Amino acid sequence: MKVISVMDESFAAYGKVIEGYNFAELLNKLEEVSEKPADHVEYVPSVAALEALPVFTKVQDQIYGGMPIQFGYCNGTNTMLNCLEYHRDSEVNIMADDAILLVAREDDIKDGKLDTSCVKAFKVPKGTAVEVYATTLHYAPCSAKKGEGFRVVIVLPRGTNTDKPAVTPANLEDKMLFARNKWLLAHPDANESKNGAYVGLTGKNIDISADI
Repeated sequence: MKVISVMDESFAAYGKVIEGYNFAELLNKLEEVSEKPADHVEYVPSVAALEALPVFTKVQDQIYGGMPIQFGYCNGTNTMLNCLEYHRDSEVNIMADDAILLVAREDDIKDGKLDTSCVKAFKVPKGTAVEVYATTLHYAPCSAKKGEGFRVVIVLPRGTNTDKPAVTPANLEDKMLFARNKWLLAHPDANESKNGAYVGLTGKNIDISADI
């Protein structure tokens, strides 16, 4: 699979690089308060130690226009796609290590299914922040180097990825709702599909281990 730099103009269909902010203190704190698992990925939606930093208010007031947000993280080691998710709003990823994002577009979903041949891979350098648009499907980052892990700060509206609201599905998209503000399409080979996630990915379960 071809891995493209996030600086390439083709990323504009999926998101944008955020400039003008200093995230050094935030990333140092992330390394201080979180582990980097060698054999799995760990996601925590909200971390008080990260949200206590001055940059939290700056991101909330400027990047999110004053909307309530949360600072969490997604750390670990991973080379698989497994699932794709989307939210009703943008997600900001701030990289403490080089990482690769596997992404597709919401309009790639046809009749509740998305062929993984639509997925693109973008490498995001350490220290870079990117906005992933609401119309961009994404999931856990991937390692940028074989055998190495990553730490990534995940910024989302407060409450996202917490307990799923109790709903009676009115349409197909409602069946994809997996957590609060989280619509998920799982590959049939992914563990998430065995835990009740909507199976919506067709084609290969992408593994980029041969491409890094």
